[in-house]
Amino acid sequence: MASSSKCKKKYDVFLSFRGTDVRNNFLSHLETALYQKNISYYIDSKEMRKGDQIRPALMKAIEESQFAIIIFSENYASSSWCLEELAKIMECKTQKDLIVLPVFYKVEPREVRWGRGSYGRDMAKHESDFGKDSHKVKRWKKALFDASELSGWTLNDEVEAELIKEIVSKISMQIDQRPVHVAEHLIGIHLRLIELNSMLKLGSDEDVRMIGLWGPGGIGKTTLGLALYNNIYRQFEGSCFLVDVCKALEGPKDLAALQKQLLSDILPGRRLVVSNVHKGISLMQNNLYHKKVLLVLDNVTDRSQLDALAGNLEWFGAGSRIIFITRDKHLLISRRIDEDYIYEVKPLKKCDAFDFLCRHAFSSNNSIRRDLVDKVLHYAKGHPLTLKELGCYLYHRSECEWESSLRILATILKKTSIDTFKWSYDGLDDNAKEICLDIACFFTGYSKEYIMKVLDSCDFEPTIGVKVLVEKSLVTEERETLQMCNMIQLMAMDSIRQEHPSRLWLLDDFRNVLSGHLVTDALESIVLILPKPEKINIDPNALSKLRRLKKLIMNNVHNSFQGPINLPNKLKWFEWPQCCPWIPAFSSGPEESAQLDLHESNIQALSKQFEDSKKLESNNFSECPSLVYMPNF
Repeated sequence: MASSSKCKKKYDVFLSFRGTDVRNNFLSHLETALYQKNISYYIDSKEMRKGDQIRPALMKAIEESQFAIIIFSENYASSSWCLEELAKIMECKTQKDLIVLPVFYKVEPREVRWGRGSYGRDMAKHESDFGKDSHKVKRWKKALFDASELSGWTLNDEVEAELIKEIVSKISMQIDQRPVHVAEHLIGIHLRLIELNSMLKLGSDEDVRMIGLWGPGGIGKTTLGLALYNNIYRQFEGSCFLVDVCKALEGPKDLAALQKQLLSDILPGRRLVVSNVHKGISLMQNNLYHKKVLLVLDNVTDRSQLDALAGNLEWFGAGSRIIFITRDKHLLISRRIDEDYIYEVKPLKKCDAFDFLCRHAFSSNNSIRRDLVDKVLHYAKGHPLTLKELGCYLYHRSECEWESSLRILATILKKTSIDTFKWSYDGLDDNAKEICLDIACFFTGYSKEYIMKVLDSCDFEPTIGVKVLVEKSLVTEERETLQMCNMIQLMAMDSIRQEHPSRLWLLDDFRNVLSGHLVTDALESIVLILPKPEKINIDPNALSKLRRLKKLIMNNVHNSFQGPINLPNKLKWFEWPQCCPWIPAFSSGPEESAQLDLHESNIQALSKQFEDSKKLESNNFSECPSLVYMPNF
């Protein structure tokens, strides 16, 4: 997803000053304080090497610093060299995110801003030397004005030691907030960062704001969160990014340990003892309420994590921003986060997905047919983890190897799909699990209305079940259909094969059931949606032996056996478009109400077993031209 990582700075602080005014007093004390705090700084008398050209070396040092402290003193503007430094500093503030901290040493900001007192006299002399309208002088004046507008410190009769302590503390706090590692050459992320910055309303320090990043596993939530953190953390007095909270709690760490890490990151140098979660909450409330902090909690999965790590807006100072990264939308809603502040991380757009795949699949001299690339893109559907896994697998392979790989994509992705999504599935209730498996195996891409009807007939609770799956990022709603990413489907299908042999969707497996080669004791659903018509010999009693079968859907299945078919008595949904003319019947009548869909079939009559309307909840016999007899419903 785009942007290259920022260069590591060589110096923490660049010091700009007029030596005759401050070198032997304020500056020397400031140097000592910086040194004691292990803060690296650039000062021309210390950092110059023999033979260096002064101007280029100083300009480069400004570019390589994270902070610049400008000490405006009485004679600062008398030095054209100081003014050149100042202009360069203000340029780097705009272009390189240099943080500028002005100190007004025995002068007032308005003197610097409007050219009064010594600043007026010195600028008048520069105008005389270089010309009033010279570009150089105008540049210096603008730099003086802009710098004097910044928030800083004024030292007149104040205690110098206290002010230096405050300056060093501010710098130390922000230096201890280092950027977190994030993958380089991200694709498609710039627009997302703009949208998130707008949602965060970073320009307002009046309130504390919580937002959520929500989406399925492997969609790039954490990567986006890392990039966002690096983009904005310098605007806060303290910051912390807790990576993969859920996974951390599976290891030796508990919530108290995460609280300690959070406090340590935001309050470096403070030795706070977190003996338990309740103590941690108290420490956070008492130490963070007055601080503007940035806190990102990655991969949070339940309410207890939120309660312990960011339990209340009042824990944090005005202007703080708390960001939760999760697969569970309802977790955010239950935390009273408005939907307008829940950012859904969606798949990559087609052009970005292409670039992302190329970055992982191709070396500079690789050339693969576009139709093969398009097949991978179609399979991945913009899902970054899928694109990365397939790209890395296909890297530096020939076209023949690509073609062979495309036939076994499910095998290639099997382990990753299980590792990424199995725990999401395991966290579901039984109703949602069963619905998840049905959608994965049978109904991905079907209309939501149809799916809900089938599921309801089989004694599930689809209204809440589907809602939970959407909130957990396992299913998405698109144009009145329900969709599931291929990686989640692979995980669910593997779960069926390993643990739940209750569903069947492959033609070869169905043939094995009919021949008795496949154990059918647990089989509850058969859904065969074939791409083209297939003739299958279905014995009259072959299906009635499937005593637990509740759902039977067959499309493009033509029975080559000439005779009626007996259905299992527990069947609740029977759908066979274009079925044979033989009358389907239950071996001894349906035990409960059933739903039949035999549209476009050649059926001639319906069994009298269905004359009891309570046994037939609904039916569809549309476009059955041969139908001559129906029971009186």
